[in-house]
Amino acid sequence: MSSDPQDRPKLDLPLAPPQPLNLPTEDSSASASKSDESGNSESVLPSEPEPMTPMDPAVESMQQAIAALTTEKERLAKEILDLQQQKQALLDEQAQALQAEKDKLIAEIDEFQAQKQALFDEQTGDLQSQVQQFMTQSLQTLEQKQASLQQSVDSLERRREKIREEMRTTFAGTSQEIAVRVQGFRDYLMGSLQDLVMAAEQLDFPNYEENWSPATPAKTAPEPPKQTFEAPQFSKQGFATRIKRIESTLDQYRMAPDYYGPPWQLRRTFEPIHSERVKKWFFTQGGRGTVRSMGSRLQNILVASASVSVLYGMYGDRLKTLILANTPERLGEWRRGLQDCLGISRSDFGPNSGVILFENSDALVQKADRLTEDDRLPLIIIDEAEDNINLSLLQYPLWLAFAPEPQSDSSYFF
Repeated sequence: MSSDPQDRPKLDLPLAPPQPLNLPTEDSSASASKSDESGNSESVLPSEPEPMTPMDPAVESMQQAIAALTTEKERLAKEILDLQQQKQALLDEQAQALQAEKDKLIAEIDEFQAQKQALFDEQTGDLQSQVQQFMTQSLQTLEQKQASLQQSVDSLERRREKIREEMRTTFAGTSQEIAVRVQGFRDYLMGSLQDLVMAAEQLDFPNYEENWSPATPAKTAPEPPKQTFEAPQFSKQGFATRIKRIESTLDQYRMAPDYYGPPWQLRRTFEPIHSERVKKWFFTQGGRGTVRSMGSRLQNILVASASVSVLYGMYGDRLKTLILANTPERLGEWRRGLQDCLGISRSDFGPNSGVILFENSDALVQKADRLTEDDRLPLIIIDEAEDNINLSLLQYPLWLAFAPEPQSDSSYFF
């Protein structure tokens, strides 16, 4: 049933205002009795009831309206009850539908899971069987290796025990066997010597007693005169024969550097400014003088390396380079720089090698004296950081010192 207000029956109620009803009440009866008592005390009996007048039309219409409202109320209550029942039935029907759908979805999920598990088992079944087979084979192989190793260990243990037993029980017998072998070798040697003596007795030696004259002594060859090593002269007046060789070598370093050349050959880029420093030291100062610093130790090492390379090409292993620097850090930098520029190794640095490092000038002077006595050519290179120079260093034919720039902060001092 529908509860729409348009479907409800319309009531034809009067538009006139309701009139008050004239009904007797207790108060009015009481007042009437009092008035009777005050007005006429003698008549105490009630008067006869007045006849009922017919009901007013307004009251009758109101009663009809009340009855119609009551009927409408009952009808609405019945409709509400029917609606509630219909709502409950609809809810029950929807709940049943949702439950059915839920059961269906659960069944589909279970089916999908079963399909997934079946597919997974199908795909991994072969792999698991292969892994199991591989593990079984590997285990068998390891067991075989273990058994073989155990047999080897048992054999070695038995051999060890046998050797120990032989050492304990047969040492005397072994000594006797050795003694027998030595005696046999002695007998063999004595027999061989006796046979040799008998063979020597049977030989017919010539007689040298007649016409004997003393042999003339052999002439001994005279010892070659010891070559004296002359101090090199690199000025143009005293060394004109090798100027072209030095210049060509420096031009080669500058124009066509060989970065993978043999050891003791310059392997780095050689600029004209470096070439000017080296030529000045060779031709103007004669290999004995001071060169203005290039501003950094690495640049100075490059200039010194070019000088060492040129001299090594002329004098070979007779050249010994002596580096003087007052701290191990600076000597380490010189060692690394010379290795990089000349392609030499750490074996070329040492007391008897091609490059010798010194922190003290006195030790350097002693080493230079010994090298000069051994007909070697010492080349002394003095680091820029050396403030005080021993005058004994100036007596040698080759020395190269780097002078710092005047009134400038050098990168050497750290």
